[in-house]
This record gives sequence, structure tokens and C-alpha cells, in this order.
Amino acid sequence: MKMKSLSGSAAFVVCVLLLVTSTGCTTDQQGPVQPTVTPGEESYATVLDTGDLETKLASYPEGTLAAAEEKDLLYLQEEEKLARDVYGVFYEAWGMQVFRNIGNAEQTHMDSVTFLIDRYGLASAENTPAGVFDHPELQDLYDRLVEDGLKSPEDALRAAALVEETDIVDLRDALARTDKADIRYVYENLMRGSENHLRAFVRNLEVQGESYTPMVLTLDEYSDIISTPVRPGGFS
Repeated sequence: MKMKSLSGSAAFVVCVLLLVTSTGCTTDQQGPVQPTVTPGEESYATVLDTGDLETKLASYPEGTLAAAEEKDLLYLQEEEKLARDVYGVFYEAWGMQVFRNIGNAEQTHMDSVTFLIDRYGLASAENTPAGVFDHPELQDLYDRLVEDGLKSPEDALRAAALVEETDIVDLRDALARTDKADIRYVYENLMRGSENHLRAFVRNLEVQGESYTPMVLTLDEYSDIISTPVRPGGFS
């Protein structure tokens, strides 16, 4: 039995329609072809430049870190690494550009915390292999997120939103434990970036007709973030 197929012109129309809701028709990913990005998505990926950061912090005193501040820096470095690694796995699986864009941004977030770690002479975990973490709780979280996110593109977006929720809460808590102006400056920029990334993942879910329920933030905290426009990122 001969199967019907799209004509060349019909296939072109389909691809054009996909372009309206994504960055294009792609075939070079490992998983199924999905809408890769929603319009204006690039503005949600908050890239932080450590060159600008070095210039900005030149006038900030270093001070002496308390034990809690050291612990937070080392933990948050790995937490930013977790985000980068998880989104790398999801991009390879589903080919969605949002994971690539924000995964690249997460590398700059990790670099920003690494800058502080180097500034204060702490031992950095920046060269640890992808998917490997010194903090057991982060290793457990990574394993669970990857397992969940490989079930479907929608599950991957929900897992990514959970990453950003967790990062926001941990940054907020770390801010409360430090009075160092340089550290607070970096954490505040990282939090702004995480809020933008959370908006991006939720927006991608909504474009696909799905919804997201916060798991770490309170509903009021989550609603305040989602209802607020994207905030420009960068060390300015």
C-alpha cells in the first residue's frame, strides 16, 4: 500500500509554520524534532562577563570569609555547574535551543562564582567532569533531574524550571549569610539570571500548552517572578 507524503511545497509550508514558534526546522539533534525556542528567547539567557566582573570588583575590599561564606561559595559553584550539565544533557536529547542558550549562560554563572573562589584563595571544583559533583545532595539532584528530563521534552522543561527555583532559593539564603559587598553583588546578579531562566522554561512550557507548578518557591514568590518582565543581565 502506497503511503501519502507531503509535497515539496507543503513540506516548506510546514517548516515555515514551525519557524513562527521556534528558531527553525532542525534535524541534527539526537531526539525528536521540537520547537527549539520561542520568539525573543535569547533575551532570557542571562550571560555574565567575568571580565566586566573583574573591573567592577577592583574597588571592593576582599575581607575575610566566614566558614558559612566559604561553604556557600563552593556549593553555589557546583550548583551553577549542575545547571550547565543538566541543560547540556537535555539539549543533546531534545535539541531545544532554550537548553543550549541557557546552558551557555550557566557556564558564565559558574565562572562568576569561580572568580570569587579564586579571589578568596579557595579550592575550585571548576574542572570536575560533567555530571560529577563533590556535594552528595547535588549529585543526587543531578541524577534525578536527568532521569526525569529524559522522559519527554516537557519533563525536561519542568526539571529545568526546578533547577532555577532551587538556585533562586539557595542564592537568597546565601545572601542572608554574607555581608561582603563583592559576594552580594555577584549573588544578586546570579539571582536575576536565574529568575530570567525560570521565566524562559515556563514560557516554553506554556507555548506547548503545558503549565508549571512551583516545587521550591512559594506560589506567591513564583507568581511575583513570572509576572515580572525579564530583567537585563550582566555586570554593569
